Amino acid sequence: MHKFPDETAHLAAVLQKLDTALQEASLDVEKIDMEYKNAKRYMAQYRGELDPHEMFQNELLLKQTDHTGTIAAASRDKLVRLKDSPYFARIDFKHENGESMKVYIGRFTFRFGDEMLIYDWRAPVSGMFYDYETGPAGYEAPTGRIDGYLTRKRQFKIKNCIMEYALESSSNIQDDVLQRELSHTSDEKMKSIISTIQKEQNKIIRNENAGTLILQGVAGSGKTSIALHRIAFLLYRFKNRLTAKNVTILSPNKVFGDYISNVIPELGEEPIYALSFSDIAEIQLEGLICFDEEQNPLENREEKRSQRVRFKSTLDFVKRIDTYTADLDNTVFAPSDYTFGPFTAHKDWIRKRFAAYKKYPVKQRLPMIAEDICHKFEDENIMENELPRPRAVLKSLTSMLTFRSTLALYKDFYRKMGMSQMFVLPSKKTLEWSDVYPFLYLHASFEGLKVSRLTKHLVIDEMQDYTPIQYAVINLLFPCPKTILGDFGQILNPDHTHTLADLRTIYKNAEFAELNTSYRSTWEIMHFAKSILHHTKIQTVERHGEAPAVISCKTDEEELQHIRAAIHCFQKSGFASLGIILKTDRAAETLNQLLCSQYKTALISPRSTNFHNGISVTSVRMSKGLEFDEVILPHAGCETYASEYDRSLLYIACTRAMHKLTLLYTKDPCPFLPLQ
Repeated sequence: MHKFPDETAHLAAVLQKLDTALQEASLDVEKIDMEYKNAKRYMAQYRGELDPHEMFQNELLLKQTDHTGTIAAASRDKLVRLKDSPYFARIDFKHENGESMKVYIGRFTFRFGDEMLIYDWRAPVSGMFYDYETGPAGYEAPTGRIDGYLTRKRQFKIKNCIMEYALESSSNIQDDVLQRELSHTSDEKMKSIISTIQKEQNKIIRNENAGTLILQGVAGSGKTSIALHRIAFLLYRFKNRLTAKNVTILSPNKVFGDYISNVIPELGEEPIYALSFSDIAEIQLEGLICFDEEQNPLENREEKRSQRVRFKSTLDFVKRIDTYTADLDNTVFAPSDYTFGPFTAHKDWIRKRFAAYKKYPVKQRLPMIAEDICHKFEDENIMENELPRPRAVLKSLTSMLTFRSTLALYKDFYRKMGMSQMFVLPSKKTLEWSDVYPFLYLHASFEGLKVSRLTKHLVIDEMQDYTPIQYAVINLLFPCPKTILGDFGQILNPDHTHTLADLRTIYKNAEFAELNTSYRSTWEIMHFAKSILHHTKIQTVERHGEAPAVISCKTDEEELQHIRAAIHCFQKSGFASLGIILKTDRAAETLNQLLCSQYKTALISPRSTNFHNGISVTSVRMSKGLEFDEVILPHAGCETYASEYDRSLLYIACTRAMHKLTLLYTKDPCPFLPLQ
């Protein structure tokens, strides 16, 4: 580690200016707050005496003051965050024209008077820190390409206003900084990674031209973090067109949503709205039909249900529904002549009007045709006879439908395929989970869906867990650019048979990026995990630690003793989090009951909403996306992990560990484990 007197002096000067700016910002907030209170007091005091015009002016003033106060408070809060850690890097750049500039890079921009002291990490000039070593460099400025030379790169760790280290940067030093950051213990929330973004990650983050971007990343490659940093970059780059309210993230469960909730606010943006596929189903099907939540196939393997799920998880299934809906106009509506007194709208005319509104769902066309019939009769009404009301015409047109509901139509779809056995209602007016999105896809053509116009960018995490028919519905609901990410090496449902190639077929024009370097786990843990999955593309960072331990036990009781001993060791270690990961939710619940009376454990189940450090007991599916300093895998023998699909589960579980991994088993070891 180097000592740079010039950097110590510079930090002191920046902190002094931040202090001054913070005092001014705090005074501004107090002043605006006082103005707001005074205006409110004045309006309340003289409410009866103010004329409407003056009242309106005062209300406008109140709203304006409130808005100004919100902006002032946000500026002050950014300064508070900056003061703790103002910047993490410096680059010196010499333009081709000979002009030189020092660029200090931090979370936010900080300008003091006319002097730019800190550049936002998302600024074009800051991109050079991630993309270039010292030597020829350049960046895309708003005015065009600027080329020159990086003459210096430095990295800093500043915490609580104190410089912990300052390093003259090169690729070796960057690796050292990365190692320092990766060797830390886990956090309760995912953190921003702006000081350690790698070149290939930076390219993805700053990709502003892709309409839709598909990101395939191995376990621990930082794909979720990269996607969130990309959103922060897009919010910065297109601040006049895109706000946090315009971004939605589809995440697998509430625990994972809570775990990642800090990243965007930490980068100075408002939190983004999180949804699950189940939330979307509730919104769309409210008042229409009920549905069962997704069954965990690991808990209850029912072969006939599995067959139905497998059938509905293919790209071919989407094509079958598309073929069925393409012929809908010929099957769903059987027009007859509509007569009212001396007026008649012939069935062929009605059919033509029905076809003219083809871009609308079937039921939405009928009110339009009813209006057309009324206008037609008005034009023909020379004798000024009584005319029908649009509502009465609509009632007659509705009776011409050959199907009354989407459910009837959905049943017909299976009947026409000769596969009625593939559709089962678990109870009256209740759909199986695998039928929810096919039903919605058909409903879009028959009645229409509630489409989101507010969302202008959608993030879909854990892309491998969603079927082609679910993507087909999502594309109807969210007709906007998307960032889609996940790892097809971590499929959770053995009945999902779709592939990455299928996804790329659905999004033909999407840009595709791949991240094969894993940063989360030590080299020993990732080498162990690679051998389970036979994943040849995974590259690991040279961060070393203990080799994973595979321990044979004679009985379940002996296994439990090992777990208790490991918990005692964890409590004495400097680690912050221990994950005890079982194959199923039920097994996790059973083990947690055995441990919770003796230790402070947290069960992470489908009903959980938060992630905390300490001892967590959970299942493979609920652990996905999370990371722990230490992981214990009980029951890791051949009785639990035996099928080819179980390889994926074991790989997911092992790759949750950052620093230490232990597998326990009784009887015979799992056949996928590397020879000890």
